[in-house]
Amino acid sequence: MRQEMPFLEHLTDLRRRLIIVLSAFVVSLVTCFLFVDHIYRFLASRATEKLAVLGPGDILAIYLKLAGVGAVAVTIPIAAYQAWRFVVPALTERERTVALMYIPALFLLFLFGLGFAYFVLFPMMYRFVLGLSNGSFDLVITANDYFTFMLNICLPFGFLFELPVAVLFLSHLGLLNPHRLARMRKPAYFLLCVVSVAITPPDFVSDVLVIVPLIVLYELSVTISRVVHRKRVAQGALNG
Repeated sequence: MRQEMPFLEHLTDLRRRLIIVLSAFVVSLVTCFLFVDHIYRFLASRATEKLAVLGPGDILAIYLKLAGVGAVAVTIPIAAYQAWRFVVPALTERERTVALMYIPALFLLFLFGLGFAYFVLFPMMYRFVLGLSNGSFDLVITANDYFTFMLNICLPFGFLFELPVAVLFLSHLGLLNPHRLARMRKPAYFLLCVVSVAITPPDFVSDVLVIVPLIVLYELSVTISRVVHRKRVAQGALNG
């Protein structure tokens, strides 16, 4: 059963939940920073050259970046849970159960997207960019540039892989349906191809390795929306 809350109570509740999320991020950031040297060694293992630093400021910047990414990953399920708690009064019992299922899915898909980008996409692009030097340059790769390059590739894929969950949520709200997604298929495919070509080396194999997972994600989103839409129609017929 839905519950009514006064507007000021909504604002107070929102403020409290934002503070919880912010506090969780800060605690996660500090915790990740305590173990950041282990994170650094693991991620730097893919560098074929010894990484350089230009000063103590670079060391701090690198560690903060890595700890920040770890903190974001840890905070995602906490933020999702707090968002769920905030909208609970406006949901039915069934909608609360369904919405709660999004939380582990958000976390796992974010990690899966990061893993795909780190283990598949990043090595290809890293080798390609280094290959452009063709012996014409004395390569001195700073750790700051290395991790900035890595995070610019991996982070977008972490969020992009959450597309099915976003579509599922919007489909449950009735804002999306499979017919609308089907009509958007051609422009969506074109956009995904542009994105994949823009972020990968200019060779067919690299493009395919990125395009195929993105298209699979889109089609999975269409399938999810179709299932949800059928259930909504059937439930509407029963209630009618």
